[in-house]
Amino acid sequence: MPRYALKVEYHGAPFAGWQRQADLPSVQGAIEAALARLEPRAHTIAAAGRTDAGVHGLAQVAHCDMERDWEPFRLSEALNHHLKPNPVAIVDCALVDDAWHARFSALERRYIFRLLMRRAPATHDAGLVWQVKNSLDVRAMQAAAAHLVGRHDFTTFRSSICQAASPLKTLDLLEVRAVEGRSGPEVQFDVRARSFLHNQVRSFVGTLERVGAGAWSPDDVKAALEARDRAACGPVCPPQGLYLAGVGYPVDPFA
Repeated sequence: MPRYALKVEYHGAPFAGWQRQADLPSVQGAIEAALARLEPRAHTIAAAGRTDAGVHGLAQVAHCDMERDWEPFRLSEALNHHLKPNPVAIVDCALVDDAWHARFSALERRYIFRLLMRRAPATHDAGLVWQVKNSLDVRAMQAAAAHLVGRHDFTTFRSSICQAASPLKTLDLLEVRAVEGRSGPEVQFDVRARSFLHNQVRSFVGTLERVGAGAWSPDDVKAALEARDRAACGPVCPPQGLYLAGVGYPVDPFA
């Protein structure tokens, strides 16, 4: 059975997350239903990462196994036709080796988080950013973020329902920068690692927002990390500003 890599873009608002669920809409379920329109049978796809309810995808990667030999462009076009009206799009498709796996072959995941600083309600970016009403001290947030980069026990920033075998992870990048977004000033976070714990990025952002607001100091973040205690974490921010922005592989299947 030929295997295809799919690059997937989606708006997370209508979905209960990536993972298929029996009674709730999911991105995985929408794609598998579209595949069943092309080859009528049960389909199971695998993805590089499972995003939570409300989290968006700019370049999620999944793979599917087909019975027919599809030309990749025709497969992506057919899937996009059957995905309507779901806010899900296959933006690229490639034939890959049978041993290639969207999750296990991945070397890196990259997330972006958008935080809008504006008092007036967001209109064009509603559901696409986390909005706070006051300006934040980005330099203080950058100083705090530096404590989190590297290999650490991230128990403090791990959901209580996280199923990972170990809280030890290596965070390769946590960049905090001020940008002028289309709706106003934003703080954007670029986060990269081989893998993440459940709610790790949202725990980072919610905690760093407290630093930017002046409620925490950068050293408070260092102390929270060293506490290895979920109770020491700041608030977990809402999901709508979070995007799975890319997945790295030894060789880019879409190159």
